[in-house]
Formats: sequence, structure tokens, C-alpha cells
Amino acid sequence: MVKFENITKNFKTQNVLKNINLEIPKGQLVAIIGESGCGKTTLLKMINRLIKPTGGTIYIENENIQNINEVDLRRKIGYVIQQTGLFPHMTIRENIELIPTLEKADPKIIEENTKKLMEMVGLDCETFLDRFPTELSGGQQQRVGVARAFATNPEIILMDEPFSALDPITRSDLQDELVQLQMKVRKTIIFVTHDMEEAIKIADRICIMRNGEILQYDTPENILKNPIDEFVSNFVGKNRIWSSPEYIKVGDIMIENPITTSKDLQVLKCMERMRQKKVDSLLVVNKESGKLLGIVKASRLRGVEDKTQTAETFMSTTFPTLCPEQNILDALKIITEKQLSTVPVVSESGKLEGLITRSSLVTTLSQQYFDYEQEGEE
Repeated sequence: MVKFENITKNFKTQNVLKNINLEIPKGQLVAIIGESGCGKTTLLKMINRLIKPTGGTIYIENENIQNINEVDLRRKIGYVIQQTGLFPHMTIRENIELIPTLEKADPKIIEENTKKLMEMVGLDCETFLDRFPTELSGGQQQRVGVARAFATNPEIILMDEPFSALDPITRSDLQDELVQLQMKVRKTIIFVTHDMEEAIKIADRICIMRNGEILQYDTPENILKNPIDEFVSNFVGKNRIWSSPEYIKVGDIMIENPITTSKDLQVLKCMERMRQKKVDSLLVVNKESGKLLGIVKASRLRGVEDKTQTAETFMSTTFPTLCPEQNILDALKIITEKQLSTVPVVSESGKLEGLITRSSLVTTLSQQYFDYEQEGEE
């Protein structure tokens, strides 16, 4: 864990950081984002003591970093910057192995580790290890920069806009690779960026800064859904949630109180209940536990002669369901592929939570177009 406690920074008369309090959980990728000059890079460089705070304390695993030897601290923290920071007079191998060699690690272990790191970032050892940085493309150099940052197997990696100078395709590829890599290694990664799309794509949590202060620190999902103020809303983009539909959860759009019945209700009363509520099916639930038992449809009941029989006799017990944590794309896929008009939403224990209908899904999806029209009128 990295913890900032009451951090301030003044450059002459300029107050760059104002009483920053922030905790970065171990093993998470946190993106720090904001406009140029907001203090995000200054905050990042304080972690490895490249910049000293004017006031406050920074802790790594509850230890004040001022009590850690500066050289030791930096060698235990990976650091990737926009310009890669590779030494041009050194080969790729020498760049990656620099710190392990300075620490006098076993040469055989260093060599094996270098091969693993090259494989990790998708570069062939025979092709690249003995080349110099100028012989590589920008994307390849940045991959080497990432490999070097992992060379000492640090628990913390600092990344200062590492992909911003790359072309869009290479940048997108490296973002994808970083996400996949993080899923495997689960390092604490602090990633500075000015690109909200990048932050949403890669981060577990996003810290939005403005004028040296933290405006909002939360998951991408919560920031997209609940921006704390107008600045964050505009910075994020009012319609950006639609470009990240995986953050629109079934639980956010479901009908929360669908029409239900008990398994003992007679067919005649089931049909009357459907007529009154203007629905073509009822969800059969256990009244005590709230668990979904089945679905009884009007089309199945119309031909029943003995209408004193119960819903249990005619209910379907095999049908698709959704859970609240699934997203709108999952709901859309089930409804379109299986040609359904309704899909129940249930918890892991089987308790009925709500209902997704084709019409409510269409209404939700059409909202994005309404939002775009509204934004265009402003």
C-alpha cells in the first residue's frame, strides 16, 4: 500500500499540491489523471523521492519513505516514463540488466530473468537483446522500458504517461498488454495520464486532480455513473458511459419490482392478475425466501380447462437468467439470441432481484441518442 498523508508542495510562490490524502491499495492499478499542471506528475515523483514534499508524509507498507535509503528505495520501485529513459549507448540487454548487475545478482539468474522479461513484453531475445534502443521502434522501446521496470521484481511500478508519444494503434496494443500483464502479476501500479479513455481502460481506480487537489477518487464505473461535480462530468465526457457499456450493470437498469405470484395461486387468478397488471407472464417465487421458482406465461394458461389448478402445474422451470453484476451487453445478447421478451434477474442464491424486458432495454439504449442530442443543443 502507498499512502499520502497531508501532502503539500510549493514551488516558490506556487502551491502545486494542496493537502493530498490518498491511499493506493496493494496490487491495484491506479490512474492519476488531470489537466496539465494539476500536480499529477509531481505527486508520482514523490513516491521515489525524485521530488520532496513541502509538507506531509508518504508511506509504503506503513513505513515513512524518508526513513528508507534513497538509492535502495528507487531500486525497489520500477519507473517507466514517456521517453522510455533507455540509455542509448547500452544494448537492450544492458538496459534491462543494469540494476540487477549493480546489485550483484547471480549472472545466470539475471540472464534467465531477462529472457522471461522479454517474453513477458512480447519481444524475441535473439532479435532484440543485442540491439541498441535507436534500432527499435517507439513501441518496442516502450516494451523494453516496461521490462526494465520489472527487472528487480518490484512491488511498486510508477508509469508517467508511458504511452502518450506512441501512435494510436501501438498505444492501444500496449494498454491491452498492460491490462493482461497486471492480471498475472498484480503489482501496485501508479499510472499518470491525461487521457480519460486510457484511464478507464486500464485502471482499477481513477484519481482525478485539478489545481493540486483531488476532486474524485473512485472506480471507473462509479466515476462514469456518478461524477462528483460539473468539472468531473465534463472532463470524463457526459456520454462516455456509452463507450464503456461494460460499466452499465443489469442491476442499474432492471425493473426492481416485477409482478410475481406464489406457486399455489389458481390459474384463473393468475390470468386476472396478468390482465390487471398488463403483463403476459408472472414470476413464481417462494414467498418466504424470495427465490425464483419459475415463470408462468399467459399463452400456456389460455387453453387450460380446469382453471382451479395452480401456477406450479404450468410454470416453466428452465429459462435464462441474469445477475445484477452482469452488464447491458450480456442482457442484450441473451434477449436477441434467444428471442426473449423478459429475463429474470436473480442473486447468486437464486433470490429474485428484478426483471429485464426487451422494452426496458430498448428504452435504456435509446437514452444515449437522447443524451447526444441534448449535449448538441447546449
